[in-house]
Amino acid sequence: MLVLGIETSCDETAASVVEDGRKMLSNVVWSQIDIHRKYGGVVPELASRKHLETVNYVIEQALYQAKCSFKEIDSIAVTTGPGLVASLLIGLATAKAIAYTFELSLVGVNHIEGHIFSNFLQYNEDRVSSEKLLPPFIALVVSGGHSDLIFVEDYGKYELLARTRDDAVGESFDKVAKLLQLGYPGGPIIDEISRKGNAEAIKFPLAHMKDESLDFSFSGLKTAVVNFVKNHKLPQESRSIADIAASFQRAAVEALAEKTFCAMEEKGIKKLVLGGGVAANSHLRDVFKNRAEKNGIALYFPSPALCTDNAAMIACAGYYKMDYGVARPFKSVEAEANLELKSWN
Repeated sequence: MLVLGIETSCDETAASVVEDGRKMLSNVVWSQIDIHRKYGGVVPELASRKHLETVNYVIEQALYQAKCSFKEIDSIAVTTGPGLVASLLIGLATAKAIAYTFELSLVGVNHIEGHIFSNFLQYNEDRVSSEKLLPPFIALVVSGGHSDLIFVEDYGKYELLARTRDDAVGESFDKVAKLLQLGYPGGPIIDEISRKGNAEAIKFPLAHMKDESLDFSFSGLKTAVVNFVKNHKLPQESRSIADIAASFQRAAVEALAEKTFCAMEEKGIKKLVLGGGVAANSHLRDVFKNRAEKNGIALYFPSPALCTDNAAMIACAGYYKMDYGVARPFKSVEAEANLELKSWN
């Protein structure tokens, strides 16, 4: 089965063709970073306009790279949320038009769900890893808009264990990078400059919930960085900035690791899946690898290209949803900015 995936939830216009849920035939992403960089963040109106301008071209390129036509596509999977509603509507309207014209089935996919399923694409070529990467497992999805810890009991059966109570971790990276005048997006920049700094130079705090919840909180960490810079004045030496960035990054990653491995112990699960843009962070990968090895946990994470927003992960998740029988009449598939991750049954 060939599934055409379409993703327009934020500032990447993406399309992909995936075969039988695991084999990626194409994965085209049109990034808008250069458009939004000068504003220090994504401008929703500009994002939706650019999606409208590029979505048809991106889909054409995905089909071209996959060496197929619309007539060979069996079904369409499209992101229906969470995300910027105007951007979501561009992808959804396009998907509905194609589905109607070529009489294809259509399924809506939760963006967070897509990040989880990106791992099935990553480990497809490694038969041993592919056979082992089966539910149940714990999934940590971390990006600019999400910091969610999810128990995946089976395909399409989810239990939300924790989420951020304020800023998502990726959002915190962006805000700290802006504070340090490093640019946008903050994640890759802080990851790079932190390699030149001392992560132990500043002891930034880790959030601990009074109710002993597994939820994350990064607003306190962000405030601690703001106060440090304010009290010491914005450092001019690159070494000082690198130390602040590295110390912040260490604290943010440690908070994620602490809650994640605590959840795994509580659930008695020995399999961990990472997803989302922040999962591409080199320090995060190192920390999670080390802790996983010490605790005898099988760790899976996608390549950096599959960590960021893409349509291959949407097509992958869509395939499994259709195989499960979740596809609905396309008129009932709607965009929802704050779409919650729900089990399929």
